[in-house]
Amino acid sequence: MPNPAKRSAKLARKTNETDIKVEINLDGTGKYDIETGVGFFDHMLEQLSRHSLIDMKIRAAGDLHIDDHHTVEDTGIVLGQAIARALGERKGINRYASIDLAMDETLTRAALDVSGRPYLVWQVAFSRPKIGSFDTELVREFFQALAQNAGITLHVANHYGDNNHHIAETCFKAVARALRVAIEADPRQKGAVPSTKGTLTV
Repeated sequence: MPNPAKRSAKLARKTNETDIKVEINLDGTGKYDIETGVGFFDHMLEQLSRHSLIDMKIRAAGDLHIDDHHTVEDTGIVLGQAIARALGERKGINRYASIDLAMDETLTRAALDVSGRPYLVWQVAFSRPKIGSFDTELVREFFQALAQNAGITLHVANHYGDNNHHIAETCFKAVARALRVAIEADPRQKGAVPSTKGTLTV
């Protein structure tokens, strides 16, 4: 359930493929406690938490004997739903944010609108199918699930980069930094919904 006083939420989802539990605090300090059984994915989620300043506790058990797909996608679903719950009516937030984020030879842009209207534009290409044992195509699957369930319009574009680890990591960090700004309180809004429609909920 959401906690409006501190914009937090706790959510669980269990299917025949995965069992996901997520706790978040949007007004945190970037503390994380994450175990999904997928090492590289844990590392990326830690970046998402640390740089968005969203406290995250995530436990995921999935059918990893098949592959990582269900675990990654379903974690994105539950995390997105938790963010949507914690945001509530989305009153008083900045709503929009974008950033160009550099990491060594790589530069990636993330732009988002916490609009209540889910949409993903993905302009990221990897030169290899895997980073270690992790399927690079799952990076897009995670952000698709996150945007769809959080009610966020999200554009991610990798301008350039050679190292696939860096490309993936800049995607997570850029989204985190943009999300941090977009969900923060706008002191000039004072609890108003940042829309002429008067609502940002689906």
